[in-house]
Amino acid sequence: MKPALPSPGQAPKPLASASEASRSTEARRQSALLKTGALQTAILNSANFSSIATDDKGVIQIFNIGAERMLGYASVDVLNRLTPADISDPDEIIQRAQTLSTEYDTAIAPGFEALVFKAARGIEDIYELTYLRKNGSRLPAVVSVTALRDAQTAIIGYLLIGTDNTARKQVEAEQQRLDQALHETNLELQDAKVAAESANLAKSEFLSSMSHELRSPLNAILGFAQLMDSGSPAPTPGQKDSIDQILQSGWYLLELINEILDLAQIESGKLSLSPEPMSLAEVLSDCQAMIEPQARQSGIRVSFGPPERPLFVHADRTRVKQIFVNLLSNAIKYNRVGGTVEVSCQARAGERIRVSFQDTGEGLSPDKVAQLFQPFNRLGQEAGVEEGTGIGLVVSKQLVELMGGTIGVDSSVGVGSVFWIELPASAGMEVPADEAPARLVATADPAASTPLRRVLCVEDNPANLMLVAKLLARRPDLHLLTAKDGRRGIEMAHSALPEVILMDINLPGISGLTALRILAGDPATAHIPVVALSANAMPRDIQKGLEAGFFRYLTKPIKVSEFMDTVDLALEHARATSKAADQAKATS
Repeated sequence: MKPALPSPGQAPKPLASASEASRSTEARRQSALLKTGALQTAILNSANFSSIATDDKGVIQIFNIGAERMLGYASVDVLNRLTPADISDPDEIIQRAQTLSTEYDTAIAPGFEALVFKAARGIEDIYELTYLRKNGSRLPAVVSVTALRDAQTAIIGYLLIGTDNTARKQVEAEQQRLDQALHETNLELQDAKVAAESANLAKSEFLSSMSHELRSPLNAILGFAQLMDSGSPAPTPGQKDSIDQILQSGWYLLELINEILDLAQIESGKLSLSPEPMSLAEVLSDCQAMIEPQARQSGIRVSFGPPERPLFVHADRTRVKQIFVNLLSNAIKYNRVGGTVEVSCQARAGERIRVSFQDTGEGLSPDKVAQLFQPFNRLGQEAGVEEGTGIGLVVSKQLVELMGGTIGVDSSVGVGSVFWIELPASAGMEVPADEAPARLVATADPAASTPLRRVLCVEDNPANLMLVAKLLARRPDLHLLTAKDGRRGIEMAHSALPEVILMDINLPGISGLTALRILAGDPATAHIPVVALSANAMPRDIQKGLEAGFFRYLTKPIKVSEFMDTVDLALEHARATSKAADQAKATS
């Protein structure tokens, strides 16, 4: 049976002449594309993946640094001249057009249309494609395609993100001799082919796999940078400056990845929300703690005005916190020296609660306010010293609307701005303080008479395994065991009976989830706490892992302090479980 062919979404036609509607639509498309040009280069500046944006006809408008590095073209060589089809293997494009034509029972031209056919119809698409470099060589890549739409849902262009998986092996490759580099690259490309074939069989998992691919090299970058930052002896002032730059850029890139994934999830309709009655006072208190370091560093005073009475909204707690932190961060970044930010809450008509964030910045003119919630539009701030993605406000707006709320801004040039959101009010109940879950605090006992406690790490990535080894080497009370696949990890768990197991999810052979089920089903290993340490960082991945029985679920890139705290919690849990078992035996 042929799959049903969806039609691309079209905006409602206004009650005007066809020619006027066509001119208006084209003007909006061209305006949106022109505004993204300078910003996209500054935002999507990673050298590890290519970002190519086109207009609706396929002509390249944005060609980022990663694309230049991977393909050898300068942006001036391709902008307004070529389409992605012009720099791709023509035989593969012909084959793809034939396959799609058969699959959807329609004629598809062997050109740019074949590359974006599914994306134009709202279908998530990831496939293997061979790019042709400027020097004539070939570069196999995994390419994801997204249709870019305007506010009326009309397609204004396409975004093609190509991943060169050689980045996954950079740390390992640098340690190999030059005469082994070609061999390592061939193995890496083979891994990329396997990953692409797997992704083509399960396109619905695209966002999760893309997150994994981007987070894996970031875990090594940020992990080892944190390791050097907290090492002994302490780094010199010059080294400290360099490490701080690595950490700042790495966390910024992670923020960009998260925001792009959020935006893609929202547009694909796959973002899951968990609305519940929640106290605004509690959430704002958490946000205050998170934003205070940035405010102190910038010399901005942030005040949180208490509401006249407890106020509750019906919303997703995690996403509301994400929105609040984004608005607070913007209010601090774009404030004036010695400025202030005031946060206030008030009940509104129609069972609504408004939260306002007032700053003393330069303010926005009406034309800039009108452009405020456009993707990748930083309103000319790209030339400033403050980093930004131009995506945060877009994500915040869509999240607020998905939760049944609204977001807006009132601004005066030279005075400042007030960003506000309104959410549905809810009747809530305060949780008594004595019912709050107690946090376990574990302390290491490195006494010489205490036997070493065993920690097993099941991880196939050499760089990530090295990072865990160096972190745990700081603990003289621990002994690290390692396994590079799930089956070997199960065997070592049976033979060594470690106190704690650290488990990656994406393992060769059997997955970490399967290994967890096998361990939990065996009485000899069921008591061992297993901590997930994975680059699968989508909310549904985390929920799936916790429901499967992981003691904790840590996402890569890890934060060193959080990782060490989690290891201590797991060790404390193992100690308590062992003590309870001994007492049960003594009384039986």
